[in-house]
Amino acid sequence: MVTSEIAPADARDTGPRPGSPLWGYLTAVIVVGFAALIAAQVRLGTGDLADATRTPLFWMLSVLVVLGELRPVMVSSSTAVGGTPTSAMFTFAVLMHYGLPTAALMQAVAVVVSGGLHRRAWHRVMFNMGQVTLACTAAAVAFAAFGIHPRPDAPWTPDGMDIPALALAAFAYFVVRAALVCSAVALHERKPVLRVVKASIGPQALVYGALLGLAPLVAVVMSHSSALVPLFVAPLAAVHFTATLSLRRDHQATHDGLTGLPNRKMLILRTMEALAEAREHERVGLLLLDLDRFKEVNDTLGHPVGDRLLQLVAHRLSHSVRPGDVVARLGGDEFAVLLPSIRDAHAAKEVASRLRVALTQPVRLEGMTFDLDASIGIALYPDHAPDFELLLQRSDVAMYLAKEHRTGVEFYVADKDRNSPERLSLLGDLRLAIESGDLDLHYQPKVRLSDGTVEGVEALLRWWHPLRGPVSPVEFIPLAEQSYLMREITQYVIKKALAQAGRWWEAGIGVPISVNVSARDLLDSNLPEQLEAGLKEFGLPVDAIRLEITERVLMTDQAYIADTIKTLADMGVHLSLDDFGTGYSSLVRLQRLPVSEVKIDASFVRRLAESADDEQIVRSIVDLVGSLGLRAVAEGVESLEIATILREMGCPAGQGRWLAKPMSATETAVWLRSRLSPAFVARAVDQVRLAPH
Repeated sequence: MVTSEIAPADARDTGPRPGSPLWGYLTAVIVVGFAALIAAQVRLGTGDLADATRTPLFWMLSVLVVLGELRPVMVSSSTAVGGTPTSAMFTFAVLMHYGLPTAALMQAVAVVVSGGLHRRAWHRVMFNMGQVTLACTAAAVAFAAFGIHPRPDAPWTPDGMDIPALALAAFAYFVVRAALVCSAVALHERKPVLRVVKASIGPQALVYGALLGLAPLVAVVMSHSSALVPLFVAPLAAVHFTATLSLRRDHQATHDGLTGLPNRKMLILRTMEALAEAREHERVGLLLLDLDRFKEVNDTLGHPVGDRLLQLVAHRLSHSVRPGDVVARLGGDEFAVLLPSIRDAHAAKEVASRLRVALTQPVRLEGMTFDLDASIGIALYPDHAPDFELLLQRSDVAMYLAKEHRTGVEFYVADKDRNSPERLSLLGDLRLAIESGDLDLHYQPKVRLSDGTVEGVEALLRWWHPLRGPVSPVEFIPLAEQSYLMREITQYVIKKALAQAGRWWEAGIGVPISVNVSARDLLDSNLPEQLEAGLKEFGLPVDAIRLEITERVLMTDQAYIADTIKTLADMGVHLSLDDFGTGYSSLVRLQRLPVSEVKIDASFVRRLAESADDEQIVRSIVDLVGSLGLRAVAEGVESLEIATILREMGCPAGQGRWLAKPMSATETAVWLRSRLSPAFVARAVDQVRLAPH
């Protein structure tokens, strides 16, 4: 990075650690640079300097150099490139016209003024003074090689014959600044010098070439009509404005608007660079980070407070990584951290642990204190993945492992990857099974606990794989939910359930069938149309089908699903809330959702006879649901004892293997006929009791 800065301004930077390579390097440049500056001033003498300061041109040039130092030309948003100070043009013109002492002094003063106004760290200001003095000294030596020794009392004006001297001096000036600054950046960011040079030298060389190429024209104008010198500000201002506008557009395209962090596009570019430049025995790490309980803050205090929290998180993350690491926001409350050069897995975990420590510091917003935490997944190159896409995918897998196990930090483990070759093969087989109609439906009845009569059946998907045998829904449904197949599966199940309902209703078995749908299905505006067309095709009333949605729907932004749910409710389709009690539902959202039934999750019901806490939870849910005018259904009724407790609580209905196990369509029809027979119904009316399964 060829600029007047060691690196972009960084509030974390309190100076290099004494004794470190960077500290030694900066100290050496500062000492040598200041020695050169003092030697030049001694050589000039106070008399000549006093004479120079009496001329308006001296002060005019001093102001232009300071302004140029304050307003560098930014040619790239990359932190490795930085900006090129336009003061170089005027400094080089002063160097060839008045000599080294005057040019070095003007530039040193400009660096101090700029550093003070921008509040840069003292070691940066001192280093920048040293490196620019050494660059001016190198250019002066090049001029001296051609016998050119300008002084304030004997100014030099170039002409056409001096092009070789000008070219050599400009080259020496640029090379010294480039070498000194790139070396500092390499030590600061722990990168090879050649890697830094490669990333920055091209854009900077173009800008420096233009600025130093114009300097001889400034010197000529100075000697003939100094009043015209300020006219050079106009083209510089135009260049600065154009570059700034271009940079702003580039920044908007590659950075997140809310936090100012790099976005996915920039993360991809920086990761590809790191992978291409990775050396043998060197690893590249990608950390994916997701905030825990962030949605609670958003739901409780609103999106503006949530946005402020994300900005605070971005600040903490940026100030907790090493120089050269990249913190990016991928969207929502998901962030990524790229470690371009990492020693091993242990070092990567140290960075992740440091990030979690920074985030767990209490946050105070709107007069409230929040305790944040995060789940972090880590994937390393080349250990876990050879490219960016796989690194991101596998760090995502690791992050969900950290969430699932509540460990905070996890590395990628191939055996637990749902996107492993085996899982992808299973996904392909699932697609073929859908197309060929090889997925089957079993049905589990829902029974009234007071008398054992049937209220309906739930359609449960079953898959018999030709090679693997029976594949559990626990294995293939989560896989489908992460892919494009979930919508196809929902459409498949609805069509198959409606067809079965049509056959049963035609045979006099008028029992409604419940079908599970996901939050993603409710985003599909075609769902009501599919149901309406299916009911019409099989000649069924709307009561023949019911939809069960998981409690997670309450945690989504209901604005996106409201239209679909309203359309279904207007059609008369009954909605049931499944797995209630496992999420973090709010009563307000539950009241707003037009459900008629709430199913209590089996994890609570199964432990009713063993756990007083679970009994209290179930009792509270039954009372709550009843108070809202809804019907409660207990899942997981596995024994007579549990059924009896539920009935005594006042729970209207239940579902479980003790009441009736999942059965094929044929078995279900036989079971339903027995429960719908006049003899059974009459017995249920005469004797209100639980029927054995």
